[in-house]
Amino acid sequence: MQVITAFALVYVLWGSTYLGIAIAVRHIPPLMMGATRFLIAGVLMLAWRKANGHAILLPARDMFRLTVIGVLLLTTGNVLLGKAETIIGSGLSALLIAITPLWFLILERFFFARGDRIAPRGLAGIALGLVGVVVLLWPDITGAVRMGHRELLGAGIVLFSSMSWATGSVLSKRWHVAADPYTSSGWEMFNAGLINLVLAFLFGEQHTTVWERHSVMAIAYLVVAGSLVGFTAYVWLLRNVPTPKVATYAYVNPIVAMLLGWLVMGEKVTPYILGGAAVVVASVVLVTGAKTHQKPLATPVLEEVPACESAGD
Repeated sequence: MQVITAFALVYVLWGSTYLGIAIAVRHIPPLMMGATRFLIAGVLMLAWRKANGHAILLPARDMFRLTVIGVLLLTTGNVLLGKAETIIGSGLSALLIAITPLWFLILERFFFARGDRIAPRGLAGIALGLVGVVVLLWPDITGAVRMGHRELLGAGIVLFSSMSWATGSVLSKRWHVAADPYTSSGWEMFNAGLINLVLAFLFGEQHTTVWERHSVMAIAYLVVAGSLVGFTAYVWLLRNVPTPKVATYAYVNPIVAMLLGWLVMGEKVTPYILGGAAVVVASVVLVTGAKTHQKPLATPVLEEVPACESAGD
């Protein structure tokens, strides 16, 4: 039941966060948004763990690992997504993020799995995913107007953001730390929030930040739904469920994001978006359903350590 609940939270709440980010960055620049959101969420999470009698201080090695993961997920991952949503719509952003499971497979195959072979079904899924991205962006690729090139830049930012998110997720699965998922997510959010704040001041975002009511309300929603609830559920899933299965949130998030973007923001749903969405979802189905054949190793790999070992409290 815990697994079902965690999946439901990640599926639905994260789909709605694309709209929340789009509203927030109207008046609060992405780095400042990320700093505010994750500092608040991190402090609240760590305070809750401390109040319940859990130790929150960690060894320097673990803190370094959580900082790296936090930056990959919440700075070059989430904040860059916010930057992209100042250029392209939340629905299109969500659809491009849907290729994240492809990054999971590529990263685990070429960088972490020590020579594992991807089944033909997985390779077909990767190729189909690239086709889906081309379909989504076809009007901008062939467009002669300046806005088309600007939207291509936004799409490129989203694709880089999704690769960063996948890298952080894989490391979160493989790097064992002596902390439960809730404390881990608290430090990841807090440390990434601090880095986001430093970067925000370095880029002068404090001068362009306007604490407008709707943007502030959007950040409050992102803190609760996206960070405290959704992100914690995601970290818990990464430690207790195989990574490809966790990546299936990419099936549902774009549908929720497109629907909300259309209803609230008046974003257009073109035939290219519908067609590209169908192709991308089909590619994700192929990738997550593909088996990876592992070559025998003389020594066990890190992945064989029980992922839930540090989750009990």
